[in-house]
This record gives sequence, C-alpha cells and structure tokens, in this order.
Amino acid sequence: MYNVSAEDSDVVQEPRLSTHPNEIYDRTAIDAAIAAAAQDSAPSELREQTVKILQAAQIKGRAEIASAFAAAPFDAGAMTASYTYLTDGMVKSALKVATTYLHPAPGNAPALSVIGVGGYGRGEMAPFSDVDVLFLLPGEVTPWASSVIEAMLYILWDLKLKVGHASRTIEECVKLATEDYTIQTALLEHRYVCGDSDLAEQLDETLKRELFSGTGHAFIEAKLAERDARHLKQGQRYVVEPNVKEGKGGLRDLQSLFWIAKYIHGAEHSADLVTAGVFRIDEYETFKEAENFLWAVRGHLHLLTNRATEQLTFDMQVSVAEAMQYEDSEGRRAVEVFMQAFFRHATAVGDLTRIFVTKLEDMHVKSEPLLERLFRRRPRIKAGYSVIYNRIAIDNNDNFLRDPLNLLRLFEEALRTGMLIHPDAMRTVKANLHLIDDTVRTTPEAQRIFLDLLLKHGNPERALRRMNELGVLAAFIPEFEPIVAMMQFNMYHSYTVDEHTIQTIAHLAMIEKNELEEELPVASSILKRGVNRKVLFVALLLHDIGKGRSEDHSILGARIVRKVAPRLGLKQDEVDTVEWLVRYHLLMSDMAQKRDIADPRTVRDFAKAVQTVKRLDLLCVLTVCDIRGVGPNTWNNWKAVLIRGLYRQTKRALETGLEDLNRKNRGTEAKKALRAALPDWPKKALKEETARHYDPYWQGLHVTAHVAFANLLREVDKDKVNIDLHPDEDRDATRACFVMPDHHGIFSRLTGALALVGANVVDARSYTTKDGYITDAFWIQDAEGKPYEASKLPRLREMIEKTLRGEVIARDALKARDKIKKREKAFRVPTSITFDNDGSEIYTIIEVDTRDRPGLLYDLARTFAEMNVYIANAVIATYGEQVVDTFYVKDMFGLKYHSESKQRTLEKRLRQAIMDGVARADS
Repeated sequence: MYNVSAEDSDVVQEPRLSTHPNEIYDRTAIDAAIAAAAQDSAPSELREQTVKILQAAQIKGRAEIASAFAAAPFDAGAMTASYTYLTDGMVKSALKVATTYLHPAPGNAPALSVIGVGGYGRGEMAPFSDVDVLFLLPGEVTPWASSVIEAMLYILWDLKLKVGHASRTIEECVKLATEDYTIQTALLEHRYVCGDSDLAEQLDETLKRELFSGTGHAFIEAKLAERDARHLKQGQRYVVEPNVKEGKGGLRDLQSLFWIAKYIHGAEHSADLVTAGVFRIDEYETFKEAENFLWAVRGHLHLLTNRATEQLTFDMQVSVAEAMQYEDSEGRRAVEVFMQAFFRHATAVGDLTRIFVTKLEDMHVKSEPLLERLFRRRPRIKAGYSVIYNRIAIDNNDNFLRDPLNLLRLFEEALRTGMLIHPDAMRTVKANLHLIDDTVRTTPEAQRIFLDLLLKHGNPERALRRMNELGVLAAFIPEFEPIVAMMQFNMYHSYTVDEHTIQTIAHLAMIEKNELEEELPVASSILKRGVNRKVLFVALLLHDIGKGRSEDHSILGARIVRKVAPRLGLKQDEVDTVEWLVRYHLLMSDMAQKRDIADPRTVRDFAKAVQTVKRLDLLCVLTVCDIRGVGPNTWNNWKAVLIRGLYRQTKRALETGLEDLNRKNRGTEAKKALRAALPDWPKKALKEETARHYDPYWQGLHVTAHVAFANLLREVDKDKVNIDLHPDEDRDATRACFVMPDHHGIFSRLTGALALVGANVVDARSYTTKDGYITDAFWIQDAEGKPYEASKLPRLREMIEKTLRGEVIARDALKARDKIKKREKAFRVPTSITFDNDGSEIYTIIEVDTRDRPGLLYDLARTFAEMNVYIANAVIATYGEQVVDTFYVKDMFGLKYHSESKQRTLEKRLRQAIMDGVARADS
C-alpha cells in the first residue's frame, strides 16, 4: 500500500506515487470547489454538481497516472499506489459531501467508518480494479447512516466505479468471516480510509484477537484448495493466452502466499516473509520482481482495453509488449521476447509457491499414524538423503555440495524411488547452479547420469521438467537456455519451446510403455522392433534447440548438435545420426502434409533423402512425437493416415527398390481392388469404368473413393450436379465427391461453394475422365475441425447445389464472411510462393505459404481459373494461422510452368488475390 510507515523493515521501500499527489488528486482544491457549489446549489442539485467536479478530477488524475506509467512502464508500484490514492481521494470527498452537505450528522449520530477491503484495502489497484468497501457501524444501521451510505454509493456509481460494499458491525464482521473464507480473506487486508478512526482501530484489534489468532490451519487448507481449483479452471502455466490475475503463476498465486503469511506470521509487508524465515533475501527479490512485472502487465492490459481485462489474448500480447517498450531482437518479435519474460516470471512464482507450501508443512502437517509408517514400503534411500513428508531431502548441504555431480544425482534418486524432491533440496540446487561447469559437463559420470534420466527409469519428462524449472537443464546444456520459456507467437503451438520439447519426450515414453499402441500402431511397432533409443531421445531433446534466431532453426540446431551430443557421451556415428535427425526433423511432416503422397515422385524423393530404413524408423517416431507435442488437439486421424501412408510406401521402396514406385504398378493394383469392391457389377460395366480414367486417378485415390465415383458415373445425370457426401472416419473428415461435365473453372466454383457453407478443405483432388467428366474429391471439416454430422449433410448438399447452379454467387456472398477475428489479427505470416518442376513427373507444384483466412482457397482457385491454369489436386496444410496450399498444376496445353516470365506473372496475380482478400478480412 502507499502509506507504509517509517517503522517498517529496511527491506521495504515505500512505493512512490507516479507523480505529485496534487496532480493525481488535489483534495484541497476539490473540497473548495464542492463548498462553492454547495453555496450555489440546492441539496437536490449538489450531488450532480459534486459528480461533475469529481469526474473532472478523476479524468485528470487518471490521465496523469497513465502518462507517468507510459513513461515508466515497469514502475507498477507507483501505478498501483497512484490509483489507490486517486480512489481514496474520491471516497473521502464523497463521504465529506454526504455528511457535511447532503445529510449533516445530528448530535446523536453514531460513528461511521469507511474501510477498504480486498485489493483496495491492500492499496494495490489496477486502472479498473473493483473498489471494495466496508461501511463499519457500531450498531444497527440508523436512518442517518443509511442515507449517508446511499448518497456515497450513488456518487461513486455515477463516477463509473465498480463498488462492492457491505454495511456491518464489528461483531457481524467476525461472525460472517468465521463462516466464509472469502469474507475472511477480504478482511485480512482491511485498511482504514476515512470516517471514525477509533471504530476502525477497534475492528483491527478485534480481528487480530478473535479471528486471526489461531493456527490458521483451516484458512490455509481453504486457500490452497481454492488455488488448485483456480489452476484447474485456468489451465497450466504455459497456456498461450494466460490470465495475468487468475492463471497459474499469476498475481493471485502471489497474493495467496501473502494472505497465508499474513494470517500465520502477522506479515504486514512482503518483506516480512524474510524476517519470518519463509524466504531468503534472493527469493524475496524474486517475489518482488515477479509481483512488479505481473502488476505492470495487468496495468497496461487495463489501460489498453479501457476495462478490467485479465486475459492476455494474442492481440493484447502485441499491444502490451509495445506499451512496455519491448523491441524485436535477433529474429524474434518483441511480443515473443515479452512473453518469454512473462513465462519466466510465472515459473518463478511456481518455485516460490513450492517453497512456501513446504514451510507450511513443517508447521502444520501432522506425523503419519504409526501403523501407516510401519507398513508403508518405501524404496531404500541412498546415503546422504532422507525422506521428509514422502519427499527426498538432503541430509547435509555442505557434504552434498562437495561433489557437484550430486546436483544431477538428486534427480536420478528421485526418479529411481518415484518420490518428489523436497523444496528445500530444490532451493539448494537452484542456489548452486554455478557448480555445474565445463568440467562437470564433460565428466563421464555426469553423462551417464543424464542419459540414465532419459533412458532408464521410464519417466524422463518428470526429471526434465523439474530440472528445467530449477535451471539445471540449462546449466548442464547451456545451449538449451535461450529456449527456456520461449514463446512461439502463433496459434499452432500450445506450449513454450522448452515445454514442447519435454512434451515430445513424454509422448515417446508413453509409446515405449505401449500406452498408445492402438492409436499409434506404426510408431509402436517400430519401437518394438528396436531402435537406438539414445539417439532418439537426444534428437528429441535437441530438435528445436536452434529456435528463436534469424537462421533456420533446423540448420542451426544441427550445428549445435555437433557440440552438444559428444558432450553427452554419444559416439561419432550416433552424433551423425542425431545431427541428421535434427537437420531434417520437419522433412517427413512436410512431405506428408504439403505434398501428394500418392505421386510416386514424392515417395521416391523422400526415400532418396532418408536412404535407410533405420533412419526412416527414427524419423517417423520423432515426427509423430513432434506433432503430438505441439498441443493437445494437434494430432488427428488425418495426419496419422498421411504419416502412416508415407512411412509404409517409403519402407517398401527402400526394401524392394524404387522401381516399385511407378504409375503402372499402382494403377494395376487399384483397378484390381475396385473389381474386388464391386463384385455385383457386370464385367462390361467394370471394364468401361476401369478404362475411362487416366493413370493419376488410380494412384491418387483410395478404393472407397473409386467406388463412390464409379457409382456416380454409372448413373450420371448431365443436367445436374452429382454429389456423394460420406464421413471418412479414418481421416477425421467428410469426403465430398463431385461428378459433372467438365468445363473451365469448375474447381474454383466447387471451392467457392464449400467456402460458403463454412467448410474447411483439408485435401482436394481433381481428375478428368476420358469421356469428358470432371471427378473431383474434397475432404472437408466443419469449423471445429471435425467431420460433418450426418444430420447436417442434407443442408450441406442443398447449399452446395444452389451455389453450383448459380443461385448464390460465391464471390459476392463471401465478402461479408471473410473476416479474421480481432484477437487473431496480430499474427504476421509473410507470403511465400514457390514453383517446383522437379517434385512431380507431370505437374508443376506451386506452394503458397500465407496467412490463413476464410475464402483463401477459393480466391487462389479463382485466380488459377482466370489464368487458365488446370489444377490436378490441392494439398492443404494448416498450422494455426498459417496455411500452406500446395497445387499440382498444368497450363492450358497440359505442360509444366518452366517459363520464369509465366511464373512471375502467375505469382503476381496470386499475391494480388491474397492482398485483396486480406483487405476484405480486415475491413
């Protein structure tokens, strides 16, 4: 609070106001203005005049505070103290007007005291914090007191303050607080604001004597349970749009610590946590730094949104980073630098919470019952360790620190026994990270311990996460430090880079334990056959270590591997394999999601890059873990089918020879499968069907699609659109097959129809029969990324047919729908367009990497149609706000686009279509 007394600890520094008090609220001048208004106004008009005077003062004061805060964007103490000072001024003026002019006190008027409670009582206010006040009375509410309180509240409400209020006696406060921990917490931070000071003092003495004099055990339990429930609701510490106040590692966690400390230690200021022995001085400094940072973020968030906003949404992350004067650095946006600082402070809050809770256990946890202690079977603890509350603790810090390798052995012992590490032991580790130097890093025993943590105990993510939070991982592998708490500012990644890395290793451990065998049959079978586990775990640990720099993170990461992997004790051939895996860790994902894996050239090129089944196995498992580690909903059946298909085709090619990958072989197999799937068809009809399609059709579709097209073509009606909509459960999508007479621009019209019904196209293939029909297949998902429910398919069909009949013009109808959500507008995705004439034998591959938005595929397809470009198929890969649309195309003469001038012309038109669409989306 801003009125810290002189007797406070030397550690406490009185928060300054952001500017001179009179610039924030000149009470003398304001009281004079109100007195003048009282002389000229009737009592019925005075309240309105008072509000006008206070409103002008409020606007001026808020502007002064905001201006000072903008100039010193990290000075949260001055900001919160200033808003409290301003609020106090308005509350005091409101009381004076109510008791002096509107309802003068009669001779026998009872005492009335205005007490700030909660955050207002603590003296910490953000720009739009609630104003929680207690009107304290010596007895029942009298008519006079009721009139004063009502007048005050109306004035404060007219000033647009969000006032929470209660009118109670001291006895009522004690009684209600005993029954309700929310009220008890609010009273814990009560502060006299104005009115009768003697009554306020009586409240203070009574609360200390009757409410806050016990052990606080029930209060502590309630606060910790409340914290757990809040974390469950808000999500983990690394959610990409965190809640500054309520989220894990946020302000409420710090406040909960202080509430408990105030209850059991009588702490008046956070510095008292040092005096009470809860925190060391360096931990207290961490507490203050985190508190100051989070309050600064909250203050800017309120000012930028002009309301009490606590969620750091994507758009606000950019704005807050700018307000706090963060700048772009080394290939990273300012918002990413800012969010890394945010997550590091949130992690620090988690560390402090663990330390604090441990101290509570020391004071409050009862000994286990004797029988439970006798019969519980615990693993034998190695010398130098003990068990406190079922956590591993260090017997003697001096002995422990004589051998720096113990800083690693502690985590090994925790994994071996399955026990948690005692927070006091964590403090010892964190305070002595400097002991992990180059000598320790290159010691064979250190290498053994670290690799055993990864490979031996079956739970590597637990050790890695704790090592990472305590700084041990970055100390042992200094190259890891830059990615700690590093946010990737996009909608694709749900975690920071270090947490993503640990998540990938967690998934690998689950696959090894056969926990995902049904979901991941290929990856599970690879691990059962056996791979070099050391190579795989180290490759996952280092695969993103090059992120956050201007250079391609795969290339930089591979270079880093050459330094780190030998230091971890890997042999040269293992180092080479890890380096290759890190360099090409995106290759399989890109090939599967951005290329047509039905094209023999795709598989052939991938097989040439991989070269051996051993590398293919390792890369496949790494790819699966990498995708699954991006976020809880990133992996789906669609990606599983693509990765599985590419793996099986490539493995076959590597084992039997690349010559197996030719169109003729695959076409023969596909026709054979179709005949088997249509046993009731006459031989003549089957012969006509297998003869009417060109080779690409047979290799590009599954037999289920061939059956659907065969049935549509057998009963084709030239005068209408022939549609088959079918859930493709294996791919988490709805397959939409269209048959109609071929004509120019049909692919564009189909994409427009699908965009109009809100369908997201995830794959598309277009073929022409020898007798002049178009056979187009689209795989579509709804807005939730799921197949359409069967009940919605008739409506979907109706809308598509209307659009294709011309009853709805897609270009016009989409104008009102091509909007990007406000919170998503902050993302930057530069547009990249590439032409590849080597990736396919018969098509030019055009890859458009740009910002995703509604109607994008339609805009691109329409541009291709206007340029007389034939689209054979389109592969759509979406990564959050980024999309990579890959088109396999020919020109109007059936040739590839070799001419650079034609490529430039086409690229220019595509870029213009993208820019026009962006302008519509932003309008």
